[in-house]
Amino acid sequence: MALAQTLTAVGTAALARSGARIMGTHLFPVWPGASFAATALPVRCAPGDNLAIHVAVAQAQPGCALVIDVAGEPEYGYVDEILAVAARMRGIAGLILDGCVRDVSAIARTDLPVVSAGVCVRAPGHDAGGAVGREILMRGDPAPTPVRRGDWVVCDDDGVVCLPRGQAAAIMAAALEAVSRDQEVLDALGSGRSTLDLFDLDPSRVTGWEGAPAATGRESADRVSS
Repeated sequence: MALAQTLTAVGTAALARSGARIMGTHLFPVWPGASFAATALPVRCAPGDNLAIHVAVAQAQPGCALVIDVAGEPEYGYVDEILAVAARMRGIAGLILDGCVRDVSAIARTDLPVVSAGVCVRAPGHDAGGAVGREILMRGDPAPTPVRRGDWVVCDDDGVVCLPRGQAAAIMAAALEAVSRDQEVLDALGSGRSTLDLFDLDPSRVTGWEGAPAATGRESADRVSS
């Protein structure tokens, strides 16, 4: 899907600056470089139990992402190699869970992007219920992040963000503009400009500021040519 590819390419940092909701900084990809963008299927587990994840994997539409609330009890390995393989075979784009995983090396070998709050070898139960498709609250920054079915979620090495359904296109457009502005700054830095100059910052507010050093040869040439 074109939107998913564009959101992934834009990245979470630009999306967060453009109105996307930021999930908690405690969430990290299980393996470096894992990234995806997909529509969310929310899952709410009972504490210490992953039956709801098994149900969600079995009925999820290919291309969606499971976003999993573990009801404030993260210290279980809610997702393991078996669930990761099952999700991969189902065509699920990725998993985001506010709890722990186990079988980390095996999950990495599946190439399924999984974002978790940590690692724990403690096995969960499989019989305590839960819910699939209902709104959940994921720990967020600065407040809990609501996730509804059909919202867009994006993850990469920088973090996880949520784009409420109906707002994804507008947020993406703003993020593309942010990326373009960043590239202009990078180009200017490459020509010898200073971030103080580019962002109109006041260095005199910082104790110890001693003034800018003499311009480099390249920067001097740029100033002369301008």
